[in-house]
Amino acid sequence: MIDINDSMVNRIEGLVEPCRESKKIDPALYSKYEVKRGLRDISGKGVLTGLTEISEIISYTLVDSDYVPVDGQLYYHGINIEDLVRGFACKRNFGYEETVYLLLFGRLPSQEELSDFVNLMADYRQELPLSFVTDTIMKTPTKDVMNGIARCVLTLYAYDEKADDTSIDNVLTQCLELISLFPMLSVYTYQAYSHYYDGNSLFIHSPKREYSTAENILHMLRPDGKFTKLEAQILDLCLVLHAEHGGGNNSTFTTHVVSSSGTDTYSTVAASLGSLKGPKHGGANIKVSRMFDDMMEKVKDWKNEDEVADYLKALLHKQAFDRSGLIYGMGHAVYSVSDPRARLLRQYVERLSKEKGLDEEFALYSMVESLAPVIIAQERKMYKGVSANIDFYSGFVYRMLGIPGELYTPLFAIARIAGWSAHRLEELINEGKIIRPAYKSISKHAAYVPIEDR
Repeated sequence: MIDINDSMVNRIEGLVEPCRESKKIDPALYSKYEVKRGLRDISGKGVLTGLTEISEIISYTLVDSDYVPVDGQLYYHGINIEDLVRGFACKRNFGYEETVYLLLFGRLPSQEELSDFVNLMADYRQELPLSFVTDTIMKTPTKDVMNGIARCVLTLYAYDEKADDTSIDNVLTQCLELISLFPMLSVYTYQAYSHYYDGNSLFIHSPKREYSTAENILHMLRPDGKFTKLEAQILDLCLVLHAEHGGGNNSTFTTHVVSSSGTDTYSTVAASLGSLKGPKHGGANIKVSRMFDDMMEKVKDWKNEDEVADYLKALLHKQAFDRSGLIYGMGHAVYSVSDPRARLLRQYVERLSKEKGLDEEFALYSMVESLAPVIIAQERKMYKGVSANIDFYSGFVYRMLGIPGELYTPLFAIARIAGWSAHRLEELINEGKIIRPAYKSISKHAAYVPIEDR
């Protein structure tokens, strides 16, 4: 670690204000030049920047040329996510591996194809060298698991003799390997953090061939390696729901941007991880959990709607929790009436809360889900509706599963690497131009002044 002394700190502090002033832009200029900040219009609708067959999000319908919000729908390669989940859930099967196959190859596998694919993923999990775990993960532990995963991904570049080969067959091979290894990279990085930073016992469980991705995560994470079928099924559902969400979300768009430059798979995935780490993207569910922790401490009667409503108003007025003015887990850049992923997850959350004896907490979540849209509409100028998004419930699920907060966003990454891989392949196969949106300069031209005259 770089040792920054007091003198260096003082010198840097003196540079902060000049930096801030030189980079500040008048907000009115964004309207003047019709800049689509965040590549979105004033209603939140994204600017069309590409085409994809991988997934589709429906949040509105056209009626007499007017956009009318509807219950959100999500499709993976044309298949409704609710039908996909219903298909494997009714047979009490695990669905993530089937979902990965669908995203990569555009269709559902036969039983034989799925078995072969699952065995292929199991083979890749056996290929992670022990020296990689000891040298890359254990010898240099990091306090942030997402950064640790990114480092692992970049280090894997050195283990690949064809790392810079961007042919489709090689990129597909690299993507399949990363999808298979992400659970191990994530859990082992957390175990190193837990041991070296928190002083807990260190244990490393090897993945089991017969286990699904979700089962292996719980097996590798828990000291005794044990879990219930319901626990594994709900974690599997979370992976399915987080696996893909269109090409416009921040980390997937990053995948397209970086892939369009022609760089290698490892650099691309590391960049996407950096995007997902942000609290406005993949880090939102941990914010929801911490907000509810604060709420349960401050609100005396969890069943009292008035008390809960007062707390929510305090959040919006920057008087509670982190004083950001946000009710975390409410609202989405695309959905307005409802998020289909939240609808699906909610059904299973209720079952798990009963198994864990946390009915009262689930009731509080349900109350906030009902009250928050009404209160936000009263307190804020709204361009579209607000509803609970998937982050609203996923953090609660992870906590009920005993998953530490440090792994909330990495779990998102374990799932979303499937979508990133599909989009990287789509970008390379269609050989698009390097992505380069325009920025308008608003700085005034100035004459150069010799240093002795400044």
